[in-house]
Amino acid sequence: MYQAWQADASASFLRRLGKSSKELGNTNGRDGCPDIWELDNGDVAVIGQDLTDSYRSRLPEGVVVAARERIVIVPRGTIIAAKHDIPDV
Repeated sequence: MYQAWQADASASFLRRLGKSSKELGNTNGRDGCPDIWELDNGDVAVIGQDLTDSYRSRLPEGVVVAARERIVIVPRGTIIAAKHDIPDV
């Protein structure tokens, strides 16, 4: 039986994936800090800009954003910096 994935709000931040926004030059330390974190349950938290409303009308065919979901954008360099911390399996 199909059961939709649900985020576990009780999970805690475990470790940063990649470099901090300060190391990447994406913040001055006071404003917005794009970041990627592994949670203690293995899920991943992404801190970025919520652009759901900007993208909703132009989603690719077959892509659905549920009411409880948001499209979060982070700088390319943040993802690249996290690559070495993300396991292949």
